[in-house]
Amino acid sequence: GGSSEPSTCWPPLLISIHDFLRDLNTHCKAAAHNGDCFWIVQVGVADMAAVGLSGGIPGQDRHDENTAAAASGEGKKHYYEQRIKNFEKYHERELKKREAAKAAADPVKITLPDGTIMPGIRNFTTPLEVASAISESLAKKCVVAKVDGVPWDLFRPLEADCALSLHNFGDEEGRETFWHSSAHLLGQALELEYGVDLTIGPALDEGYYYDCFMGERTLNTDDQMVIETRMRTSIKEAHEFQRVVVTRAEALEMFQENKFKIEIISGLPSSAVITVYRVGPMVDLCSGPHLPNLSHIKAVAVMACNRSFWRGDVKREGLQRVYAISFPDNKQLREYQHRIEEAKKRDHRLLGANQSLFFFHHLSPGSCFFLPRGARIHNALVQYIREKYWEYEYEEVISPNIYNFDLWHTSGHAEHYKENMFCFEVEKAEFGLKPMNCPGHCLMFAHRTRSYRELPLRYADFGVLHRNEYSGALQGLTRVRRFQQDDAHIFCRPAQVLQEVQTFLKILGEVYATFGLTYSMALSTRPEGYLGELDLWNQAEDALRAALESTGQQWTINEGDGAFYGPKIDICVFDALKRRFQCATVQLDFQLPIRFKLEYQSEEGRMERPVIVHRAILGSVERMFAILTEHYAGKWPLWLNPCQVCIVPITDSVYEFADGVRARLRAQHFFCEVDTSNNKMQKKVRDAKWVGDLRSCGAAEDHKEPEYTFWHSSISELGIMGCSVGEPLSRKPRR
Repeated sequence: GGSSEPSTCWPPLLISIHDFLRDLNTHCKAAAHNGDCFWIVQVGVADMAAVGLSGGIPGQDRHDENTAAAASGEGKKHYYEQRIKNFEKYHERELKKREAAKAAADPVKITLPDGTIMPGIRNFTTPLEVASAISESLAKKCVVAKVDGVPWDLFRPLEADCALSLHNFGDEEGRETFWHSSAHLLGQALELEYGVDLTIGPALDEGYYYDCFMGERTLNTDDQMVIETRMRTSIKEAHEFQRVVVTRAEALEMFQENKFKIEIISGLPSSAVITVYRVGPMVDLCSGPHLPNLSHIKAVAVMACNRSFWRGDVKREGLQRVYAISFPDNKQLREYQHRIEEAKKRDHRLLGANQSLFFFHHLSPGSCFFLPRGARIHNALVQYIREKYWEYEYEEVISPNIYNFDLWHTSGHAEHYKENMFCFEVEKAEFGLKPMNCPGHCLMFAHRTRSYRELPLRYADFGVLHRNEYSGALQGLTRVRRFQQDDAHIFCRPAQVLQEVQTFLKILGEVYATFGLTYSMALSTRPEGYLGELDLWNQAEDALRAALESTGQQWTINEGDGAFYGPKIDICVFDALKRRFQCATVQLDFQLPIRFKLEYQSEEGRMERPVIVHRAILGSVERMFAILTEHYAGKWPLWLNPCQVCIVPITDSVYEFADGVRARLRAQHFFCEVDTSNNKMQKKVRDAKWVGDLRSCGAAEDHKEPEYTFWHSSISELGIMGCSVGEPLSRKPRR
């Protein structure tokens, strides 16, 4: 209970346990009605029987029944049924609108990608009907449409003259819709099996997940097959997706028993169009679009069950996150599962531990401890970029880690990024650890008068950055709180943007070619809420287009996906398993120069505003470290290898000789180690498989000078270095 004072409805003195139990039924309801707490006393079955309470505490059986029902979804059955009734009522409203549109027969023109114009009826003709008119086989393959560039359900009527494109699973738009729809299938299974409260279920680059609230209940590997079986059953039933538009009041009524959906609805802007989708017995708040029906899904697998938090906030409700994947055929599922198994073997967290590269500690969560071997790789990456900076005339600077919050108010981070910063008080003033370098570089530019002759001015900075990521979001080296970037900012004139971006893309190509990574590029253009002059935006976008064209590589365009302060080029890198990562970036910024009042003197003597080019190639060095660890599967190229030569003495008598060889190699700047452990020779060789050059040494039978030989999986790499079998390495490896 919450108070030591007895409730007024209880007797002032309880003579015996029998009296207490006899009065329990009478007083329990009164205490609850008054909002009082009451004590629960554990008693024996004999005591209960003595007062006619052999059934236990009143209501306990009913509570156990409700708990069991909720665990199987039965406890929410009434809520689910009422939700469907509401949906059917609103869906009937949509059908009447469509019938009225058919009767009105207001014509629309539908323009296909090849320029063909097809006729249709406003608010009646659907993209699926257009696809069927072209070809039945096309209609079967399509999973989603785009109307004037906006993703659109195949079963949703067209509302006006439009440009229409149709997409299948082979397209990025098609995969996203396929997996988003599959997330609803997963949500349906979770509701029916466990009676969960669903929260959000987005599509990922590969697959999808659904977060759900289950109280104290957790899911484990045994539950994965249960969920998977339920999903397969629903696929066989081929439920159709249906869409309705509802008012805020209707949405609140429909999801009144799910506090998470209520929170989402309540947070929507007043102008928001609220849509709800149904697939079988599952109804969900969603913006869509979705598949026509579940029959498009042929193969499904539940991959993992993890813990998460509502809104990613560890102070909020704990959730269960279920990851899954689905495909239009079983072959693609098998290929995916093979890649996942291979990825597990390459996990940088596992390899990092096995190769003694780094570790994390709970006393500094999200901050990596790089061991000597790991530090060698980290330093090699930074040094490589430094060489590129020297070649392309960047100037490296060092800026502070801590700034007064006046700086962050000027830059805008105080208003838009403070929750992701580490803030603290110093002498009654608020300070923050820097999460990025650009505001500090602006101070460097502004500390004296600048001339056009100094531009472009390229500031590079490897300073340590800190971002206050939620603990639940931390994941190895790919999501950390403390990290470094190959961060650089170019202050230039508008006319110099093209040349600077072209040069950056050239450096990018050289670095990624060295790593053996492929990449894609996309131009993100002016968004609706952009700031600045339209002419300047157009000039900047034209410069980025020209720079992309100059690379000779394919690129795509993301209309309206630029930042509010400038257009950008998004760059995604692909590793050996064809997984996609966002690392490099190049972004134009018109707003920071205004906020910091940056100026330079032009040829005419006027003070003009520079443009800032934000750019990075590795991005976070820690994240690139993780990507390369998995890309190489721990088999590092010699120039990055933290143990370039490993010497394995066969007998104790050659330890001194082995150490002498190590010293000679170290003098030539090679990372060399001697394995003097008590392990057998076979294990020593096996443990050193990832080493750049493995050598063994032992004394010959005539006790002359010890001899050595080597094993290496990449003889060609050693050949590039000018080494041959039986000859010692004589110079530092080149990339």
